[in-house]
Amino acid sequence: MISIKSKSEADKMKAAGRIVAQVLKRLGELIRPGIKTLELDILAEEIIRGEGAVPSFKGYKTSPGGLAYPASICTSVNDEVVHGIPGDIILKEGDIISIDVGALKDGFHADAARTFAVGNIDPEAQRLIETARKSFFNGIAMAVEGRRLGDISSEIQRTVEDAGFSVVRALVGHGIGEELHEDPQIPNFATRSRGIRLSKGMTLAVEPMINYGEYRVITAENHWTVKTMDGSLSAHYENTILITEDEPVILTL
Repeated sequence: MISIKSKSEADKMKAAGRIVAQVLKRLGELIRPGIKTLELDILAEEIIRGEGAVPSFKGYKTSPGGLAYPASICTSVNDEVVHGIPGDIILKEGDIISIDVGALKDGFHADAARTFAVGNIDPEAQRLIETARKSFFNGIAMAVEGRRLGDISSEIQRTVEDAGFSVVRALVGHGIGEELHEDPQIPNFATRSRGIRLSKGMTLAVEPMINYGEYRVITAENHWTVKTMDGSLSAHYENTILITEDEPVILTL
């Protein structure tokens, strides 16, 4: 069932979103060659808890392998699409890293992700990162009350494929609110159905996940981390948005 948020509920999500945005800003300032992904996770949790919130991901539902997620953020490096687990991985010059953050405050979640360059990166890697971001904003230009959910999906796919990249099909965006993952699912590609009509008060986590090579992915032995099947780079860009009578409001900027 799709939940419609009241103004007070949307305000709570905006407060959670400010925390998520703060974490992403701070981590973006720290990302450099030589830093461990675990260091980023430790700082993220300090910020989230310091704001009176709880990391949405830590201890999240078990994976298909029966394991709860062990960290506060996801740190997905190079060919890792999503759900990379922070640890002793040391970032090096030329890497790219996606940071995915969720925060729960006053009973409501917010969720966002960014892909960052580590030092100087290949121009094509930079173009991949920029395309992921562009596809998000082109997609949410369609996030207007009365339009169809599939209009967002189609615009994301068009943007990505026009740039020569591919859209991951095994993973989708999602509704969000009192639960981290709610209805509806939000594909980043066109489907046979155009999907539900968008209504004021819907809150959605729109998150293009795009690959430099083919769209197929595999799950690593840790049962969480999803990687590109062909070993190509992947980029991820996400925000939590609120559907209004006018243009959508981004709650995680």
